[in-house]
Amino acid sequence: MRSIIDVSDLSLDELNELIKTACDIIENPKKYGEICRGKKLATLFFEPSTRTRLSFEAAMYELGGNVIGFSAAGNSSAAKGESVADTAKTVSCYADIIAMRHPKEGAALVAANNASVPVINAGDGGHCHPTQTLADLLTIHREKGGFSNLTIGLCGDLKFGRTVHSLINAMSRYKGNSFVLISPEELKLPSYVKKDVLAKRSIRYRQTTDLEGTMPELDILYMTRVQRERFFNEEDYLRLKDSYILTPKKLTNAKKDLCIMHPLPRVNEISVAIDDDPRACYFKQVLNGKYMRMALMLKLLKEAGTL
Repeated sequence: MRSIIDVSDLSLDELNELIKTACDIIENPKKYGEICRGKKLATLFFEPSTRTRLSFEAAMYELGGNVIGFSAAGNSSAAKGESVADTAKTVSCYADIIAMRHPKEGAALVAANNASVPVINAGDGGHCHPTQTLADLLTIHREKGGFSNLTIGLCGDLKFGRTVHSLINAMSRYKGNSFVLISPEELKLPSYVKKDVLAKRSIRYRQTTDLEGTMPELDILYMTRVQRERFFNEEDYLRLKDSYILTPKKLTNAKKDLCIMHPLPRVNEISVAIDDDPRACYFKQVLNGKYMRMALMLKLLKEAGTL
């Protein structure tokens, strides 16, 4: 049974196929309005989420299907001690496809190994978040017209940011891209990502603590929040949480066609004064995420032979 745990589970051809399907959904929504009638998506969210959970639910409803699930671990049998494996086996009896978010790295893989229906990883701890990356890719496609020869700045929490790890993995597969890794020393990109992805693929990158100094060279600026829930020490979080705040002044030397992205939710890292700037693309990402989740669910259901 095919599941998607990491964006690397999808080939370049498959990524391009999903982009093509999502664009067709945008152009011809009525064509897809009944395609999943009678199908059920189970959303198993063991940690809080607004965008991802509601995006999956909206995606299935707009495909004509239905949704079951829970929005917190306390609302499930996990509160009684049930394992992820048993939850996956149980929910497979009720649903045609599962979207799962869990605070522990690897939990989605455990679910996929035990479910009898496709499982989509909706975020597993600080590991990866493949469907956010699909939203990011559609946004880049629509804003930049392609995925090659771009300078991508990643700013903020690069240590725990699963969206950052997944995006690096995806964009490293296209030609001519380079990365500028902007973070405090304590939140630098993990060495395994640098070794297993960037170095392995001979991708150009540099690390810096200077956001403004790098601005003129960037085609894409991907801002992230410092994630309170990933810290064991409250003092460390408070010290680092406002390390980078993007303001209109800091965009003075930025390219006119800079694409400003953020996986959301934001806290202080992007001033609301930037929301009306035509370069602000983070709410476009939200909408694009729905279209890509529609495309991905269609693909997996078809491959499972249930559509």
